[in-house]
Amino acid sequence: MTLGTWVILAALTAYIIKASGYLLPQAWLDRPSVTELASTLTVGLLASLTTLNTVADGQALVPDSRLLSLLAGGIALKLKAPYIVVVIVGALAAALGRQVGLA
Repeated sequence: MTLGTWVILAALTAYIIKASGYLLPQAWLDRPSVTELASTLTVGLLASLTTLNTVADGQALVPDSRLLSLLAGGIALKLKAPYIVVVIVGALAAALGRQVGLA
């Protein structure tokens, strides 16, 4: 199959999955287990995307100063720092990592 065919197939699949959500009874969607699963999946997908973008360079894994920045930002978040402080801590950690040669 060509790339265009795969793109159209992926778009149709996404549309069908999205449309099928409207066909489910509201009682099914209001269950606590469904709500918890949806929120957990969202956090998991966002975390995996962030981690992959942090340690990947093409198809190779490259731990560098971005990983140090993510770790420092995570610690700042755990300590309930304001968002701007988390960003500054992450930027400072990346700068320090690059200063010591982590790329």
